Amino acid sequence: MSDLDTLTKLTTRTGVVLTVRPATAADEPALVAFFDAVSDEDRRFRFFAAAAHVSHDQLEPLIHADHFHSESYLAFDQASGALVASALLACDNALDTGEVAVSVRGDRKGEGIGWAMLDHLTAEAQRRGVRRVIAIESRDNHAAIEVERDEGFVPEAFEGDPTLVVLAKTFR
Repeated sequence: MSDLDTLTKLTTRTGVVLTVRPATAADEPALVAFFDAVSDEDRRFRFFAAAAHVSHDQLEPLIHADHFHSESYLAFDQASGALVASALLACDNALDTGEVAVSVRGDRKGEGIGWAMLDHLTAEAQRRGVRRVIAIESRDNHAAIEVERDEGFVPEAFEGDPTLVVLAKTFR
C-alpha cells in the first residue's frame, strides 16, 4: 500500500471523527467547492490574496504534492463524508524546515478540526525528520495564531513584512 492509499483516522477534541488522506489531481473540483465554503477572510488568510474563488494555480500545490517534500491532506467528516479541511506540509529541500497551512470549512469551525489537522501535520513533519515547523500568518489572523501558540509554536518577526508573523515549533 502506498502513502496515497493510506487513510488516517483522527478524532477531534469535540469527538468528530475525521478520515484523512493525501489529495490527488482528481480532488481539484472538490477543493474548489471546499474553498467556496471557507469564509472570505479565511481564504484571504490562507492564500494571502482577496479573491472570491481559488484559482487552478492556487490549487496546484494542493493537488500535485510530491509526497516527499510536500504533502497535501484532505479531511472528511466520517459521519457525513463531507470534505471539512485541507492541510499542507511543504518542506525545504534539506527537510530542515516545513511550512504548514490548514483551512477549515466555515460552517465547521469550532469543532477542533483545525487543531487535529495541525497536530497531524506536525506529527508528519517529525516522522519525516523535519527540525522545525513554521506557519506564516497575517497578524490579523488571531484565531490561527492562538491555536498555534497553544500547540507550542513561538511567534517570530517576518522579515520584510510587518503585517505577517512566523509561528515556529522546533523539534530538535
